[in-house]
Amino acid sequence: MQIKPQQLAGALQKILAPVYFISGDEPQQLGELADTIRRSAKERDFTAREIFFADKLFDWKQLNVSADNFSIFSDKKIIDLRLPSGTPGAEGGKALTAYCKHLPEDTLLLITAGKVTKDAQKSSWFQALDKVGCVIQIWPLAGQDLLRWIQDRMQQRGIIPEPGAVKLLADRVEGNLLAAAQEIEKLYVLYGSAKLSTQQIIDVVADSSRYDVFKLVESALSGQADKVLKIVSSLKAEGIASAIVLWALIRETRILIAYKAAQGQGEKELILKKNGIWGERKQLIDSSAKRLTHVELNNVLVLGAKADRQIKGQQQGDAWETLLEASLVLASVSVLGKTG
Repeated sequence: MQIKPQQLAGALQKILAPVYFISGDEPQQLGELADTIRRSAKERDFTAREIFFADKLFDWKQLNVSADNFSIFSDKKIIDLRLPSGTPGAEGGKALTAYCKHLPEDTLLLITAGKVTKDAQKSSWFQALDKVGCVIQIWPLAGQDLLRWIQDRMQQRGIIPEPGAVKLLADRVEGNLLAAAQEIEKLYVLYGSAKLSTQQIIDVVADSSRYDVFKLVESALSGQADKVLKIVSSLKAEGIASAIVLWALIRETRILIAYKAAQGQGEKELILKKNGIWGERKQLIDSSAKRLTHVELNNVLVLGAKADRQIKGQQQGDAWETLLEASLVLASVSVLGKTG
């Protein structure tokens, strides 16, 4: 059965299908829909989970082994199958078709895939998935659909924008939902759940382009300590909100922690794609993850928590000094002083 993305929540309230197939080239929607299904399954006691990355070297026999590996003592299980190419190939097609003919008990198969072509939709494996499960195809949002998505996202955070503000943000992100989500998070970090004027949104958007916070992160990951010092000094002098700098540093640190913890290249690629990391920045993340230790990355999180308390007036000290210290840790520069 094929449904639209906006129909998923209602469908999950009625029944949990044995198979879900989500495909498309829009990582923000793809990830959020998959998260919604996993949460719904967890509420129904699907507590075990196996993750497979079906790249060119994937052995499709693992799917059958996982499906058959069940005992009376086992928990309900989610088989989380990642299919970046959008098509499983001949061997994978046979494996998926066979799986659908003999659905295992207490097992949910969740497949997230790249864009599926019209020819692939006519294949036996796609038809088999469609027959026993739920198929959701994702398309880039534009026009009123994009405006509605941004409006809903703001409302989830308790942000009430002035008329025209949503259109302003939509024009800024040019259909990139990941960028839109990040801009909304920045607004929430700065203003919390509140009514926002168009001017406030303009100011935040202008900060992103005029004061390059992300240049600070890039310089830190590149180990350019001198540049880090100059950028932090410039950002402080120009009056950019320290909360935005904190947000950017912590976001990048968490990406690095997830990347270091990833098992196999397929999982690492998924983390990069989900966070909108492409091109040369992929190499920067990879080299930084190899250079920085878990201790250093955790130290950045500790410093981030300290800066957050200082920004909120809950701890004495200059938040900018703490942010500088966190940036230098990312640059692998030893900094004397306490982090508490």
